[in-house]
Parts: sequence; structure tokens; C-alpha cells
Amino acid sequence: MLRVGLVGYGDAGRGIHSPLLRRAGARVTAVQTRHPGRSAAAVADHPGVQVVSSLAELLDTGPDVVVLASPSGVHAAQALACVRAGVPVVVDKPLATDAASARTVVQAAEQAGVPLTVFQNRRWDGEHLTLRRLLADGALGEVIRFERRWERWRPVPKDRWRENAAPADGGGLLLDLHTHLVDSAVQLLGPVTAVYAELAARTTPAEDDAFLALTHLSGARSHLGALSLAAAPGPRTRVLGTRAAYVATSFEAEPTAFADLADLDDDHAGWLVAGADRTPVRREPGHHADFYAAVARAVLGGGGQPAMPVQPWDAVHVLEVIDAARVSAAEARVVRLDR
Repeated sequence: MLRVGLVGYGDAGRGIHSPLLRRAGARVTAVQTRHPGRSAAAVADHPGVQVVSSLAELLDTGPDVVVLASPSGVHAAQALACVRAGVPVVVDKPLATDAASARTVVQAAEQAGVPLTVFQNRRWDGEHLTLRRLLADGALGEVIRFERRWERWRPVPKDRWRENAAPADGGGLLLDLHTHLVDSAVQLLGPVTAVYAELAARTTPAEDDAFLALTHLSGARSHLGALSLAAAPGPRTRVLGTRAAYVATSFEAEPTAFADLADLDDDHAGWLVAGADRTPVRREPGHHADFYAAVARAVLGGGGQPAMPVQPWDAVHVLEVIDAARVSAAEARVVRLDR
């Protein structure tokens, strides 16, 4: 059984990572938090868990792997501490707040031979796995444009660090939701060679309105939007191809203005559309806990040494795109990336 040291026990640590680790058969043996209420919650959720106040203390408990569910601004420094201690580490996205810092972490892990991965759980979404299947089957033909929106109606921000932090400390939608959106686009269509962005901070110190237009090495284009002030969210995903289009209107029970096209049940993942023709698409099975099952195989070995489920250089490329988006928005121009 994989023994996990979990750093942070707030919205991410308790709300996301803890249940996924349990479902994957891992055991949380130590939690790092200084918050009394979160300490009590960790003890209640994980009988026998050690609650410590520092990362150094957590590393001393001897976990098989450390999961960093801490604020994004400290990810790079904490990941480097795990690498120096020789302990495999899972970093919640983003790996760092910029590509240079992420590159330093990945190079250090490679030099030390310490397994490192990034929690890109959205690769195991049914919608992502379904779209991968459609592309592999050639159902859409050649992809012209990939559109994905992560829009929500939140005119009053939540009172938490992600909404209150500045960009340098990891706040805002660009480092939060766009690390998922860009990763999905790259996984589906390949590396990015050019970036155009429009960014705004309307209700929070960092971006709560972020649009990216990406050109991929393949020639396909991605239009990716994250917005907290969308009273009428657009369709979640639309992929236009030379043969057909794929449309998914709803996402995780978010309100939608497309009730006539909304998902019918858990097996429905959207529509294959060609003009007036519309065919329902079967959802490909998958669960975010599959990420941690793969981490357990990579860390504990057995039958060879499988790779970690997300290669850390992928996270560096995502941050290269986000860094370029900041430059693009500031200078109102397209930014080229060397590939």
C-alpha cells in the first residue's frame, strides 16, 4: 500500500486529494497543516495519521510519496525540498508560478533520480478520454479548431487564497484553470508554437477573465477561455474538424443555457455534429483516482518501473504557454515559442 504524506488539508488536500487517494487504495500516513480545525479533520478522516507543522517533519515520517496540495506560490520550493530529501513527489498543478522555476525543479529531480509528477487529473475526465478516442478514430477528420471554456457565474469571489493572491503567489484563473485547459489542448493537438492572450482582473487581484488563442505545431488552433463573470456560460467544448464537429455543452453540473443539448446521463458525453445531423457520443470511462493508481505503480514498482502518469516536462511547457500569455496580453501581440 502506498504511504502518502499530504501537505495541506484545505480545499485541495481534503476536498480533492484525500478522497482520490483513498479510492486508489493509498493510505495517508502524515498530514502537514498548522490549522487546528484542519488538524482535527485529518485525524477524523485518517485514523492513526501523524499531523505535523512543517514539511521537514513530514519528510521525517518516511512516506513513500509526498503530495503537495499547498498554495501554488510555494510549490517549487517545496518540491525541491522533497527532491533533496530523495522522496518522490506529486505536485498539484501548477508545478510553479513560471516556467523557469518549473524547469529548475524538473532538472533537479532528473539529476537526483527522484520521481516527480504533476496532478493533471483532468486527463482522466470522461470528456477528455472521449475526445481522445474520437480523434484516434478519425471521426472528426483533420482538426481545425479546439474550443474549451471553463466559465462560471461567480460575481462575488470566494474568500480563499486562490482568489486573494497576486499572480506571483499563484492566484488567478490563468495559473489555476488554464493549466488544465492548456494541458488538455497540448495532449490532444501537440506542442504550442504561438500564443495570443487577453487577460483581465475584474473582481480579484489576479486574472478572473483569461482568453488564450494557441497555434499548435500541427497547425491546429485552440481557443481557451476561463471566466468567473459568465452569467450565461458557453458550451464547454466544441471541436471543429473537416469531417464533423464534437460538441459537449455541460460540465460537472454547472448551469447551462443549452438544456436541449445537455448530457442525457452518465454514459452520454456530447454530440457528433455535421450540419443538421446529430449523433450522441458514448462517454469513455475514467476517474481521477486512476492518476493515483498510476503513481502507486510507479513508486512501488513491480513488474519493472512504470513511469509517473504525467511527465513533468509537460508541466514546464504549459507554464511556457502561460508565461507567453502574460507577455502577449501586456504587449498586445502574438508571442512565438521555440519548439
